[in-house]
Amino acid sequence: MRVGMVGLGKMGAGLVRRLRDGGHSAVGFDPDPSARNSLSAEGIQTVGSLSALVDALPSPVIWLMVPAGSAVDRCIDELIPLLGPDAVLIDGGNSNYKQTIERHARVKASGVPFLDVGTSGGIWGADNGYCLMVGGETAVVERVRPIFEALAPTPTRGWGHVGPGGSGHYVKMIHNGIEYGLMQAYAEGFALLKRRTEFDLDLAGIADIWSRGSVVRSWLLELTAAALKADPDLSGVSPRVDDSGEGRWMVAEAVDLNVAAPVITLALISRLQSRDPDSFSNRMLSAMRRDFGGHAVDPES
Repeated sequence: MRVGMVGLGKMGAGLVRRLRDGGHSAVGFDPDPSARNSLSAEGIQTVGSLSALVDALPSPVIWLMVPAGSAVDRCIDELIPLLGPDAVLIDGGNSNYKQTIERHARVKASGVPFLDVGTSGGIWGADNGYCLMVGGETAVVERVRPIFEALAPTPTRGWGHVGPGGSGHYVKMIHNGIEYGLMQAYAEGFALLKRRTEFDLDLAGIADIWSRGSVVRSWLLELTAAALKADPDLSGVSPRVDDSGEGRWMVAEAVDLNVAAPVITLALISRLQSRDPDSFSNRMLSAMRRDFGGHAVDPES
């Protein structure tokens, strides 16, 4: 099966490589010439426009791997006039599921089949396979099943049709929220291990021990072990932690559904706090402790 990939960043390029290695062919498009040139150097066909991408595909299967928001709508608006019922349009990015539901209705009205696919696997997916959470009509999923079977870790594991339009991105949103909580728990635990200096603990070694047989083992923990082995003090890593937005959407969803999600909410807040090197709220706390209790306040350096 031949696939057109729109967006050749790390994930998009990785998906193309995985398809190639799985016996499928792919044509790539990205507005950035350097991204196209990088794949072309590997012998993978690239084109310079969305219309050229459609022309290069006999029965177009177009996979969007572009940033959430207006970029997705621009691609859809440009592609719909070029596609027909023999095509399949897939949004594999981190779109908000509410926007995805609206897009399903809009694209369906045009006669073009549409799927939303929550895609996880990061930069390692090209080698290890991707976790794919597929939303949309069953008949459309079955049409492109060989693509999912090629991209997943195995043809039968790591991917699935989770529900109707919008459900793929909804499940991926929850997946990413859980990821926030896991990462925060590991980070806090290892901070405690590092602070107990008299034990002179080997954090990389402990992470490796936990990665074998422990109930807290995970791929994230294996990555942690590798990072600590390469840089035990993480001196080359900034303490600022960004987010892609899905954690925020999940916290808002928890409020809307009256579901308590304190761990994930606090993990998100911790990320927000990491971005404020001149925290006014922390200055306020110090000032209040000084004024009501006479506690010492460190002068600004």
